Amino acid sequence: MPIGKKLLHILTELKSHAPFTAIGAVFGIIFMIIFKNVSQIGSHRLFIIFHPGHVILSALVTASMFHLHTVKKHLILVLLVGYFGSIGIATLSDIIIPEIGTRLLGLDIPTHAHLHQHSQTENNENPKTPTHSEHAAEHTISENQNTHTYSTHDERKIHLGFIEDWYIVNPAALLGALIAFFIPNTKIPHALHVLIGTWASSSYLLMNMLSEMTIPVILGIFATLFLATWLPCCISDIVFPLLLVKEPLHLHHHH
Repeated sequence: MPIGKKLLHILTELKSHAPFTAIGAVFGIIFMIIFKNVSQIGSHRLFIIFHPGHVILSALVTASMFHLHTVKKHLILVLLVGYFGSIGIATLSDIIIPEIGTRLLGLDIPTHAHLHQHSQTENNENPKTPTHSEHAAEHTISENQNTHTYSTHDERKIHLGFIEDWYIVNPAALLGALIAFFIPNTKIPHALHVLIGTWASSSYLLMNMLSEMTIPVILGIFATLFLATWLPCCISDIVFPLLLVKEPLHLHHHH
């Protein structure tokens, strides 16, 4: 099939999956509303559940397509393709795009409610009336704590899963690629891939979000989740396979 016709078919597939991806973004917002009061530790626990899950699915899809459409079916080569393909796609989807969205929307800037709650918590922990010197010392400690808790996005480092949570994410990528080598015809519903990827992106947003869930914030989150899911997941599940196969019309997705 001519490359122009194949690219046109890819654009058609991406367009047809846009409404489906939008539904996934809505489920991501519902996910964030349900867990909006979870602590930063709790949101990180959610992240290390759904991000490795997304990595496994990405590795399985990428390595399977490579395994089925190449004559070089060496285990090491399939593992490498599955590993780097999944780490790249999942990192872009679950971390990079949500990080950009967080910074552009200012979700990591504490609202008045967060500052008031933080101050009230400190007062409850220190109910006694301090002396002047104690008050000065506590004020200094409080400022340091606030600086640490509510640091600006310029000071905050991006949380790369394959580095920060290497003991879970990297084995997940290798596991997905290993399954693909032995069972390359495994059928993975595209809906499952989108849902897990959306929840991984939502968990990352929760890890860094200090803003209230207002209507403008929700709209911004929707746009972030849509792009975080539509671009990387569709590249992994749609664009990459369509570029590999000779006749893309025979490729079907299980929704």
